[in-house]
Amino acid sequence: MDQTHAAMTHHHASGTASRRLLARVRDIMAGSGTGQDRLDKIVTLIKVEMQADVCSCYVMRAGEVLELFATEGLNKDAVHKTRLRVGEGIVGDIAATARAIALDDAPSHPNFAYRPETGEDPFQSLSGVPILRGGRVRGVLVIQHKTRRLYAEDEIETLQTIAMVVAELVAAGELVSPNEVFSPGDVALLPTRLSGVSLSAGLSNGTAVVHRPQLTIRQMVADDADRELERLSEAITAMHVAIDELLARTTLAGLGEPRDILETYRMFAEDRGWLSRIREAIHMGLTAEAAVQQVQNDNRARMSHLTDPYIRERVLDLDDLTNRLLLHLAGKRPDGEAASLPDEIVLVARSMGPAELLDYDHRRLRALILEEGTPSSHVCIVARALDIPVVQCTDALNRIEPLDPLIVDGDNGQVFVRPAEDIQMAYVKSMEMRTQREQMYAEVRALPSLTRDGAPISIQLNCGLVIDLPHLHASGAEGIGLYRTEIPFMVRSTYPDVDTQTALYRRILDEAGDKPVIFRTLDVGGDKVLPYLAGGEEENPALGWRAIRIGLDHPMLLRQQLRALLRAAGGRTLSVMFPMVAEVAELEAARHILGLEVSHALAHGFEPPSRLRVGAMIEVPSLLFQLPALLPRVDFVSVGSNDLTQYLFASDRGNPRTANRYDPLSPAVLSMLRRLVEACNEAEVPLSICGEMAGRPLDAMALIGIGFRTLSMAPPSVGPVKSMLRSLDVAALRQYMAGLYHCPDHSLRTKLRAFAKDHGVLI
Repeated sequence: MDQTHAAMTHHHASGTASRRLLARVRDIMAGSGTGQDRLDKIVTLIKVEMQADVCSCYVMRAGEVLELFATEGLNKDAVHKTRLRVGEGIVGDIAATARAIALDDAPSHPNFAYRPETGEDPFQSLSGVPILRGGRVRGVLVIQHKTRRLYAEDEIETLQTIAMVVAELVAAGELVSPNEVFSPGDVALLPTRLSGVSLSAGLSNGTAVVHRPQLTIRQMVADDADRELERLSEAITAMHVAIDELLARTTLAGLGEPRDILETYRMFAEDRGWLSRIREAIHMGLTAEAAVQQVQNDNRARMSHLTDPYIRERVLDLDDLTNRLLLHLAGKRPDGEAASLPDEIVLVARSMGPAELLDYDHRRLRALILEEGTPSSHVCIVARALDIPVVQCTDALNRIEPLDPLIVDGDNGQVFVRPAEDIQMAYVKSMEMRTQREQMYAEVRALPSLTRDGAPISIQLNCGLVIDLPHLHASGAEGIGLYRTEIPFMVRSTYPDVDTQTALYRRILDEAGDKPVIFRTLDVGGDKVLPYLAGGEEENPALGWRAIRIGLDHPMLLRQQLRALLRAAGGRTLSVMFPMVAEVAELEAARHILGLEVSHALAHGFEPPSRLRVGAMIEVPSLLFQLPALLPRVDFVSVGSNDLTQYLFASDRGNPRTANRYDPLSPAVLSMLRRLVEACNEAEVPLSICGEMAGRPLDAMALIGIGFRTLSMAPPSVGPVKSMLRSLDVAALRQYMAGLYHCPDHSLRTKLRAFAKDHGVLI
């Protein structure tokens, strides 16, 4: 009891001291003088109040250089002379990682950089925090002591809070012109092209709207904590109501996973841990706004070094919620300025949460440009549901000004900023050609999927979201050759139970009607991380613990998924495909688990599927050497060409240096696939291919020439591939390709393109 009382007394005392210091900082900020004068007073105050021997402030200058702007305790002559690069010394390390540091023996730190002009020889201990504004490091605030000492957590929190105040001073341009640090130079006014990464396909144009949700916090310190807690409670209630209204919008009706994402987001908005930390910061003397911002700064600092995709999504969701809560504290709604926005909006943002995107009128949204994002990020899934092209460009906010005219090419990952007249004319022409192609593809949708010489080719879809299902009927595809079941698992914070999975799979089968669906069991691991299935970091995740390996090591996960699939398919055909099978023994183990679940379903009175088909994906080359043992044990096989070619060439497709080094239209790949086609034909086992090759017209032409008769692809590829095959004479192609398999060429692409041109094949 005595220890608890002492701890509470210390916490109360430190909170009182912190509030007193913050109140005095507020007085300095409200006083007269230049920005430099106020910064000098702040470092002097910190030194005295925190009983430090030194307090220094470094500010970011152009070229990622940190300049000593103010100090009390070091040599004053070093001010504006001492400079450190980001990553240089302990101060540079703080800026590079955007994380606070507390050291009781600073000189022994591997990044310690001695600068004799500062006179810092005798200082043993150091604590420093980044000065953050708008997600960027604007400087570093440091205290030092001559003696060796441990810094308490509340001391670091106090420094972080004062750093927020200094950040406002920097952001206001009173110390360094904002244009100096972040100006891209005179080229900003000229037309330019930004190269990025395509996150969602499409072509569009519009006017730049820079999404800067962060509000300027005018008051950092509060005298009445109870009143601030009351304001926080009111804002939280208003935010929850607004999110509920967002979920109720008809825009989201039937969107499946995007709606699930927002439901999860709504639950995240009620997270007790997040809210309790904000309340603790208010008790320390901050206003509600400053408390919300400090907690988010701390979250970002703690999570910034983590690469887990799930953690990155949580950071983005917290950014979104922080901005939303700040708006409600300011008495504003997130969509309050919608009337003043242009009719054709191209959003430009560092990052976004899914709810932030939906704050904008989707009828006016033309495209989205992000500095941070991945194809599986929540905002990209929602954008694809709304058919909005998305491009990720790392320097977008520095290169694009508000109201700049933009052309966004989501197909090729390009953004044209202030496009010149020739680019604008090319865009208009591209849109006209795109419209003509779409009309042509629409005309062939209802036509038979037959080659010019009468060979039937089955075109099927690759899907992974409920929102993809309308394409099944609109595209004229004959079925779903690959349904990726993992995406709904990736957007949830917990493993979905059997009932949830059953409802999802039943809906997919209902939507498909009489068209076949092949469900691939959970293919996670590698770059597809589940937050509730920690496998630890791997040096080469593509060759690591993933797909069927996880299912066999955690059979209950696989059993629950198979149980849901069997229940959903009661009375109907169920086709299940196991991914990344490396040996027949793995397939046998998976089939055994499936057999257990069939028995379980019958024992519990569930109607079994009318027909159960079991298949394997050909992705690991070792399985090609076991075809005599494999083919009698499966009802069908499907080639996953993306991974198969990666493993065949020992070439990481995620590595820019090797991703395009080898061509799938090489003699090695085509010869390997031809032998597979021959083996499957002899065993009378249906064969399909569901990798990216199947969706590229020239590659698909080669696959048909080899002997593939079922191609599964993304919905946008159906029109181009169907137009190609209807113009193709397969007999002539097979005769031509017979002389290519033993060529020593790196790639056969040029020869195949020449054949297509000579024979009028539409590629």
